Amino acid sequence: MERIHRHLFVEEALEGEAYNDHPLPIGYNQTISQPYIVALMTEALELTGEEKVLEIGTGSGYQTAILAELARAVYTVERVAPLLEKSKKRLQDLGYKNIRFKVSDGTLGWEEFSPYDAVIVTAGAPRIPRPLLDQLGEGGRLVIPIGNRFNQDLTRVKKTKSRFVEKSLGSCRFVDLIGDEGWKEGS
Repeated sequence: MERIHRHLFVEEALEGEAYNDHPLPIGYNQTISQPYIVALMTEALELTGEEKVLEIGTGSGYQTAILAELARAVYTVERVAPLLEKSKKRLQDLGYKNIRFKVSDGTLGWEEFSPYDAVIVTAGAPRIPRPLLDQLGEGGRLVIPIGNRFNQDLTRVKKTKSRFVEKSLGSCRFVDLIGDEGWKEGS
């Protein structure tokens, strides 16, 4: 995380807040997660450098950059096209070549490149989207906030012999995961 300069991922007016441990708005009712949560979620993925990672919710690209430093390949899905385009340009300008980008409903994952060694979801869901479990490889880890719209439990799921073992990592609050397998837009 020391290599990734968080101020590059926030609006110029918020650069003075970039290194404080709280989320910041990035437009389109989305946020860049607080550094502590980014670190906690990343650590829970147990990356060794050889993984293929699916990220649901590109946002500003901050978490994406951290994943790109720690994994062989990152596949990132964002439903808000202008956010994805801005993040894609930013990450390409920073020299990342191991990231693929897609505008889509993240609750459906990105089946074309599955299975994934790790999946990270940076928005709160009412339940774990089944497509994300289906796209997780054997031994894979998924980290996702699960709960209602006001309070979620950060959950790590490990796939072992086609079984899914869940572990709570603590309470959190994320923006809504919108999509077919998440919250409905405007509801």
